[in-house]
Amino acid sequence: MTTNRRPPDSRLAAARYQAEHVPPPDPDAVPEPERPEEEANTGQATMDQRAQYVEIAIQQALRRGDFDDLPGAGKPLPDLGGVRDPDWWIRRKIERENLTGLGPPALTLRGEAAGLQDRLDGLAVESAVREVLEDFNRRVREARRQLLGGPPVVTAPRDVEAEVEAWRERRDARFQAAEERRRSEAAALAAMPWRERRRARRRA
Repeated sequence: MTTNRRPPDSRLAAARYQAEHVPPPDPDAVPEPERPEEEANTGQATMDQRAQYVEIAIQQALRRGDFDDLPGAGKPLPDLGGVRDPDWWIRRKIERENLTGLGPPALTLRGEAAGLQDRLDGLAVESAVREVLEDFNRRVREARRQLLGGPPVVTAPRDVEAEVEAWRERRDARFQAAEERRRSEAAALAAMPWRERRRARRRA
């Protein structure tokens, strides 16, 4: 005689086993609150503890006077009312450390233009002055045509003829001042008694 028996249900068997062998949860038990992973690790400071440590260190440094006599102490912050320059830190570093050839062309050319007169006055011949001016103007034109981004180039090319003429006038003025100083020293030397004049020549 054949009987149609269904196979045992595995889920029903698992439920019976849990009911017979696993004790029910205690309703009076208080679950332990979850703690952040940072607090659970023994020996590691929490964010609040680190912030408190930093604040204490700052207050101690203030009492010791570590922040006294810092550059700019008691002075207003510079460039507060000026136009926002995204490359301000590059410009200040170049100015502070007197760097040359570094940074975007807009900044390097601006610094070079500020010291161009002193550079020209250090040259002895007119051909060298013209060469420096032409090279400066060439780099200004190239920087204005560049499409690499960065701050805009506001430095203007120099009028070579006008700059050369101004260089001649400054050179002649220096020569004239030097000649007048030499004549004044010679006249003062001639007015001295011969003993003092001899001692002055020895010191020279």
